[in-house]
Amino acid sequence: MTEPAAARLLDLTRLVSRAARLPTGIDRVELAYLDAFLADAVPVFGLVRSAWGFLLLDRQGLMACRRKLSGQDPWGQPDMLSRLRPGLTRSRQRAESDMRRIALARSLPARLGRMLISHLPAGTVYVNVGHANLSDRVLHAVRSECGARIAVMIHDTIPLDFPQYQREQTPDTFRSMLKRVQRHASLILCNSAQTRDDVIRHMQPFGPVPDTMVAHLGVDVPLPEDVAPFPTGFDSNRPCFTTVGTIEPRKNHIFLLDLWAEMAATWPADRMPQLLICGARGWNNREVFARLDQDPLMGRHVFEMPGLSDRQIAALLVRSRAALFPSFAEGFGLPPVEALALNVPVICNSLGIYREILGDYPIYANVEDRYLWGNKIEMLATDQHDRQCAGSRFKPPLWQDHFNAVLSCL
Repeated sequence: MTEPAAARLLDLTRLVSRAARLPTGIDRVELAYLDAFLADAVPVFGLVRSAWGFLLLDRQGLMACRRKLSGQDPWGQPDMLSRLRPGLTRSRQRAESDMRRIALARSLPARLGRMLISHLPAGTVYVNVGHANLSDRVLHAVRSECGARIAVMIHDTIPLDFPQYQREQTPDTFRSMLKRVQRHASLILCNSAQTRDDVIRHMQPFGPVPDTMVAHLGVDVPLPEDVAPFPTGFDSNRPCFTTVGTIEPRKNHIFLLDLWAEMAATWPADRMPQLLICGARGWNNREVFARLDQDPLMGRHVFEMPGLSDRQIAALLVRSRAALFPSFAEGFGLPPVEALALNVPVICNSLGIYREILGDYPIYANVEDRYLWGNKIEMLATDQHDRQCAGSRFKPPLWQDHFNAVLSCL
């Protein structure tokens, strides 16, 4: 993209659909883009797919939306349309109702292009960083009817590279989305060089690949709460380790549970390290869920801690000997970046994406080497001095650098 945008149209479908839920990594990216676009002088609009059609927000509407997403303003009550639509959660009913109240314009799906033409200036660029609302209808209306350029961020190709860790329908759904992006997008934003290489590898068999650019995501390091929310049964006299992430197969929580079971068989109970598992339960993970529900280590040496805020997790991290990440695959890896930025040692699987983003700061240990993991955990558990690690020199990537690169292309 060489010509500066006359306006930017940011898709907020994902954020609105997940209103009142704790933000995931992709949610945080969408929020960062909303903040950056609102802070910039270029005219900005927002697009939301609701259960009853599409909603267009202007700058004033986006500012109101942002206040609600941050909790500064409360969500309103569901309107009649939301109450009539079956299958919507209460929080989504409230969010979509508020978006209708503040919308500049509304349209049925078939009239999306006409609505955009009526309100957007020529030279608009549509930006989608949420992996949502990338349907043929939307992309065709934006590009062919409205004449807008399209920039899409692809966070990873994990559904295609590791289908064994996905829901059954996810790989096919993701593949179809990637093909639509290939046909319609002018620019693909990639959060890492690895993601760019993966995107190109998957797209090349189907024809020309749109322009790509790599821009590492920024990280807003949370300020830890003053008081850490340690769980009932936690022993403050024993060391603890923390892992952060949705409890899904590719995060490899089973590896840590097995490792803790092995340690519990040999370590004295009064010296046994404790494991804090921070994250919501995901999918396709019955074995891990059963362990979390029934394992005798739970509540003694291992604690499941869902629903924590970023600041609460940060409070646990800074009181931990290390953060542990045995994932089989990652798209970027925000939790280990945040841990290192808080001067917390990190032990992680030897993944290419970790080496690209984190450099030499973590302790790398292949998950096939259980002995090495146990050795490193024992080292950190028994010698507090080892906490003074390379993390003290780690500088996290900044959103300012990300947007300095991206906004020049939009």
